[in-house]
Amino acid sequence: MIAVTFALPTESSEFLRHLWNRTGTERNGVKIVRGKIDDQIIEVLHTGVGEKVCRERVAKFLQDQQFDFLISTGFAGALKEELQVADLLLAKNFSTIDVNDKRSSFSSLPIHEGKLLTVSALIDSSEKRREVARTSSAIAVDMETEFVARACAEHGIPLLSLRAISDTLEKPFPAPTKVLFDIDQQRTRFAMLATYFLAHPHRVPRLIQFARRIARARKVLATALVTVMRSIEP
Repeated sequence: MIAVTFALPTESSEFLRHLWNRTGTERNGVKIVRGKIDDQIIEVLHTGVGEKVCRERVAKFLQDQQFDFLISTGFAGALKEELQVADLLLAKNFSTIDVNDKRSSFSSLPIHEGKLLTVSALIDSSEKRREVARTSSAIAVDMETEFVARACAEHGIPLLSLRAISDTLEKPFPAPTKVLFDIDQQRTRFAMLATYFLAHPHRVPRLIQFARRIARARKVLATALVTVMRSIEP
């Protein structure tokens, strides 16, 4: 059985379409999506964004469960110019599965390899991203993988960290991060979002472009994940 974690349903929706016999269930107080790819049983957890909710949900998800391996996936923000929207990143600092020793069909995918840094807040400033890159040697950031990796280590579960780039230094978020997502509420406040873009109509094209980039990253990531599951053995 393979475990897959995304932060949010907006990241997982394309991948979930590849699952057959898909069902929703609840275990230990967390919602899980279960299905199959070929003969492999897949369980998908949405961890939420940030340390607190992620640690809580992952702990409940892994409690008394046996998984062949876990894939921590979803979107990441680029810290380096060479990473573009929809590029794939294999986080070598978190992954305990050596894909280069596995099937050639996976290692042949066009994937950047480098350090992923888990941060405590979304970074919408290009200058701040460059500073983080200089001080950490990371090439991208997310807000969950470190905590997923810790839980996997505690349970002895092999981990693969694979992310798709959703925003870059040149193509950042279309609005302040607090407008796009409320971490405390774990959701987008659409009234606040609408109010912001009504007050800043010149930014609406950026929002449309951002939505298109997200859709492309989501599709690329889903295709890569299916390839992973058909090519990696624990």
